[in-house]
Amino acid sequence: MPRLISIQVSLPRVFDAPEKPWRTGFFKEPVPGPVVVTRTGIVGDGQADLVNHGGPDKAVLAYSAEHYPEWRAELNLPEMPHGAFGENLTISELTEAEVCIGDVWKAGEVVFEVSQPRQPCWKLARRWNIRTLPARVIETSRSGWYLRVLQEGELAVSTEFILEHRPNPNWTIARASDVLYHRKDDRELSRELAFVRELSMNWREALLQRTG
Repeated sequence: MPRLISIQVSLPRVFDAPEKPWRTGFFKEPVPGPVVVTRTGIVGDGQADLVNHGGPDKAVLAYSAEHYPEWRAELNLPEMPHGAFGENLTISELTEAEVCIGDVWKAGEVVFEVSQPRQPCWKLARRWNIRTLPARVIETSRSGWYLRVLQEGELAVSTEFILEHRPNPNWTIARASDVLYHRKDDRELSRELAFVRELSMNWREALLQRTG
């Protein structure tokens, strides 16, 4: 049974850097919970870039705990902690090959709906000083996924994730990412994915732009 391994939150902070200071909420810190999950995210968490992050479609970021052994070995970072990819929730026994767009997952009091794959940005590269890391995330499909909050409530570490509804079993997170990044000329697939009702608005708009 999938289970919540860790919870991470952080409010935006300013970090010094040789080139120039930068403000980000990427450096998530573990909390044991319980935390309060609302329609717009976890209380105590925040984003610096509210144009590209946050909002109801991207209220909470989830990431697979199963990826960490691979990343630690590949990047030679044996102490890489959960939350290293900026996620709020690190979940066991789920990967992008198994989670689907529109999945409804119940975790304790909270009910989540999967809205889109996570698109890695430059902040991931800057956090770990590995310029190629976002591209490697895309290449390996170890992206993580965003969650809407359908029912608010408290959430704590070790809570089980129970699948309640799967309306789009053909649209895994991995397949959706493949269409966005690697099948840009496939208008038919782009249109099919764009009309998945539960897909986030920004992904729908990006896909429809391809179809003319």
